[in-house]
Amino acid sequence: MKHLIIPVFLACVLFSCKEGAKASIADVKENTSEVVEEQVDSIIEAPQETIKKTVKQIKEELTAKGFKIFDYVDEKTQDTILMQQYFMAFLKTGPIRGQNEEETALLQKEHLAHLTKMYELGYADISGPFGDDGDIRGITIYNVPTLKMADSLAKSDPMVKAGRLEVEIHPWWAGKGFPLR
Repeated sequence: MKHLIIPVFLACVLFSCKEGAKASIADVKENTSEVVEEQVDSIIEAPQETIKKTVKQIKEELTAKGFKIFDYVDEKTQDTILMQQYFMAFLKTGPIRGQNEEETALLQKEHLAHLTKMYELGYADISGPFGDDGDIRGITIYNVPTLKMADSLAKSDPMVKAGRLEVEIHPWWAGKGFPLR
């Protein structure tokens, strides 16, 4: 009798687990299909194509904002290349370097916050330090229409205000829309 009770007990446990598993799998399938339907609905509502601007439209927009531009036809590809003037700010070692470790750490935090804000507002396209310990500490490329605006933005950097860095800015031309490699 003992030999019969144990197998019957195990069979009951196994069958009851399978039923619970079936129910949970059915629930999962139902919930999954709801999520998939919601995702499909949101995809369908999204625009089907991105509208690409012509070179003429981009030129008109940039000119209206005060940017200096020119274009030329690439002989090899016959594509029209649109060039835009940017401003490259060289961040150089400043005359006031006597801040203590705590002040320097705070200035660095504020400096990075400033650069992040410039990027988020669309004023700077790329920033970064140089990898050596030279006089030129880093660069920021400003995507603004005038030297005066680039100079003002660069000089509002907390590191520059504190004298730890100083700025030297040069106009720089680059093909509009060309990625870094």
